[in-house]
Amino acid sequence: MNAGLVVAFVLAVAFATTNGFLDAANSIAALVATRAATLLQAIVVASVFNLLGPLLLGAAVANTIGGIVSVTPSATDEVIGAGLAAAVLWNLVAWSRGLPSSSGQALVGGLVGAALAQGGIHAVNWGGLHGRHPVGVFGTLISLAVSPPLGALGALLVIRVMRRFGHRATRAWGPPVRGGQWAMASALAFSHGANDAQKSVGVIAALLLANGQTSTLAAPIWVTLVCAAALTAGTALGGWRIIRTVGRRIYRIQPIEGLASTAASAAVIFGASLAGAPTSTSQVVASSVVGVGGGRWRWHHVHWEVVRQMGLAWLITLPVTGALAAAMFELWQWLT
Repeated sequence: MNAGLVVAFVLAVAFATTNGFLDAANSIAALVATRAATLLQAIVVASVFNLLGPLLLGAAVANTIGGIVSVTPSATDEVIGAGLAAAVLWNLVAWSRGLPSSSGQALVGGLVGAALAQGGIHAVNWGGLHGRHPVGVFGTLISLAVSPPLGALGALLVIRVMRRFGHRATRAWGPPVRGGQWAMASALAFSHGANDAQKSVGVIAALLLANGQTSTLAAPIWVTLVCAAALTAGTALGGWRIIRTVGRRIYRIQPIEGLASTAASAAVIFGASLAGAPTSTSQVVASSVVGVGGGRWRWHHVHWEVVRQMGLAWLITLPVTGALAAAMFELWQWLT
């Protein structure tokens, strides 16, 4: 196993860990913010279902991510390694500011920037949609763009239905709502694992294929286990910053609102995972929290300055990570 493959592999695991800092924390944000569970309890839930998601739901997302770049095997380590380095750096910056940025966007931007630096436009699989399945860069960007509005709309509709039928609810509704939050947080963590852990699995599979370690893009089971474990470790080590932003800084959600937000997010991400569509759990969950505020007719309670900062981060993620990856690629070549 050559040194370039080892470095790129380590960066892929680091990406999964920083993904846990950002995206995985979103799956338990409402559960913790509404005090339906302690942080430790929520991390246990995320750990179990983040692991089950990629193991049980297939590798459709991994295949989509693994096919974004079209470079020669000899350049794969450099391109993917530079793309991952840029994505990890961006994830750390976003996490340090408590912004629910998109790890998926950072990875796509990094891979595209490095591939363009190596081989120009022909080194990128631009793709689009193949039936209902996204392919390449454009297919991934379409799924990333569509999923947040769906999360917001879904949460808005769910909270309005719940409020309509539960407007006379008493304290007796408390235990069922908390139970529902646990169930939906588990479903969201499962969906997140199936979607986000597979992003790291996809790039590792591409690395192994290019280096002759495997014969297809189907990753060995140990790769899935390593990526899921790294994702969980990231959630445990750094998740609180994002939990605080999603659960309190965007809109201070109550238990029934947390249930609506988590249910809508889980549905969107689960559906995307089945279709092989990479999504951003951060973007979907954050958008669903805004949707809950609208569903309660409390737009003025939404902290729009935080939303503006998140929106700005989402807009600049692709160009910034692309430029970083191009620079990382040149540095990689110079060092080797």
